[in-house]
Amino acid sequence: MARTELDSWDPTTSAGASATLVAAARAVATRRGLINDPFAEPLVRAVGVDFFTQVAAGELDVSDLGDDAAFDRMTELFAVRTRFFDDFFADAGRAGIRQAVIVASGLDARPYRLWWPPGTTVYEIDQPDVVEFKTQTLRALGAAPATHRRALGIDLRQDWPTALRRIGFDAAQPTAWIAEGLFIGFLPPAAQDRLLDGITELSAHGSRFAADHVPGGSPPQAHQEHLIADRWREHGLDVNLSGLTYPDECEDAAEYLAAQGWETVGSTLADVCAAAGFPGLRHNDFADAPMLTWYVTATRNAGVRFALDS
Repeated sequence: MARTELDSWDPTTSAGASATLVAAARAVATRRGLINDPFAEPLVRAVGVDFFTQVAAGELDVSDLGDDAAFDRMTELFAVRTRFFDDFFADAGRAGIRQAVIVASGLDARPYRLWWPPGTTVYEIDQPDVVEFKTQTLRALGAAPATHRRALGIDLRQDWPTALRRIGFDAAQPTAWIAEGLFIGFLPPAAQDRLLDGITELSAHGSRFAADHVPGGSPPQAHQEHLIADRWREHGLDVNLSGLTYPDECEDAAEYLAAQGWETVGSTLADVCAAAGFPGLRHNDFADAPMLTWYVTATRNAGVRFALDS
């Protein structure tokens, strides 16, 4: 089903299913020792989609999927991505930032599994059903956040900045923001622009931002998505990957941030692989992956406009 302006979801439907897919990949990557996310598998198991549960638990090996190793490559890509954002938050904490926001947090468990400096508050934003599911599932597992966590259930196409302030967000403090896996078409163009405008408005001097994004705002590679979905359907998973995103081309996120006064640094996939400690992975290894993203980190400096780093 195609995305609409007013759609909503939980971890089993629409864009929420992509969060479950990513969590299943993180569970596989954790078993391989690429990352450490002990909450990925139990969260996927709680969602209850049999295909994802089998993959996350190791009951269905990714090599058995018959997808020409597409899921195997996706697992490595998500492991690299996870390490990138984990390191971003660690660097921000060491720099003295004590306020963090995870935009479209999905089944991400960073408030529970990462080290946070004392006095840090982490805000999570996602659809109400997604936030509630994750909160209640982790509570039932006996998991406790490693820092002060405040969760906000709201659609990012709505007035989330006002809602975020209402639960204690302090726009006068520098903030570390991440938008993981969001700028690949999960928002319509106007909503993506409004999101970046809202982040800019709420970011004090010294704030930092990190995201993965599609260069030039191009839509994902629909042909490969259809091939993967057809192969997964043979294992009982009926997910239309291309139907999870909007087809319209968005502004390049890095360029948009630079125009808003952020000092931006772009990184290629090869750069991020090397920084994450996976130097053996190269851009060409993922030539037929469904979504090849670049990465941007940005720093907010008051009163100055910067050009995109080349």
